[in-house]
Amino acid sequence: MKGMLRYAVVLLVLGLLWKGAAIALGGRILPDPLEALSAFVQAAGTAAFWKHFGASAWRVLAAMGLAWITAFPLGLFMGSVRRVDAMLAPFVFLTYPIPKIVLLPVFLLVLGLGDASKIVMISLILGYQILVTTRDGVRAIHPRYFDSIRSIGGGKRHLLFDVLVPAALPHGFTSLRLGTGVAVAVLFFVESFATTSGLGYLIMDAWGAMDYVRMFTGIIGMSLLGAALYEAADCLEKKVCRWMFLRKKS
Repeated sequence: MKGMLRYAVVLLVLGLLWKGAAIALGGRILPDPLEALSAFVQAAGTAAFWKHFGASAWRVLAAMGLAWITAFPLGLFMGSVRRVDAMLAPFVFLTYPIPKIVLLPVFLLVLGLGDASKIVMISLILGYQILVTTRDGVRAIHPRYFDSIRSIGGGKRHLLFDVLVPAALPHGFTSLRLGTGVAVAVLFFVESFATTSGLGYLIMDAWGAMDYVRMFTGIIGMSLLGAALYEAADCLEKKVCRWMFLRKKS
């Protein structure tokens, strides 16, 4: 209940700021929040809007899934095996600062104009964040945890599932949760051209037609998508890493 009240207060404050900005700009570029919300509710009743929303949701969810299944195991492997880390860490940290979005034209040429290039682009950017945080989380494990498992006869399997994975999961989920905003931002960019579906396309198409109310319909839709992804990642973290939240309550 407190969480819902908190969100309601935030939405009210944002609405008042939006209203003030709309009045200051004369309502031409920035429509009244109630007008934009009314247009969004109307659009949400059409199949066309959900076609765009569904296309965006599929791309970002597929990208997040691809980033997780590739980056999390690799981060776990690098963090736990020194020789592998010595070989791969220089490559990862030298390429990490490079803005991956500049490779989009290359991906479009290699993978085509369909969903594949967009999904791979988003997953590459998000995957680096998951990889680095997971690897650093594993490397930060105190040696006494390994000694405890070995002292009771535990083998590599026990070290993996009783020490490494539980230590790495919170770091991986934190980067996934915080990366939802990055994923949606990249989603908007990749949908801004070379496509005819998605909320990014809807926003840019409305902007080109100077239909600002329709443009904010897409903006609200993309904001809700980002918020839903964040909450989903947060709920998944609480479910998978239950021991962390039980410890906090106690």
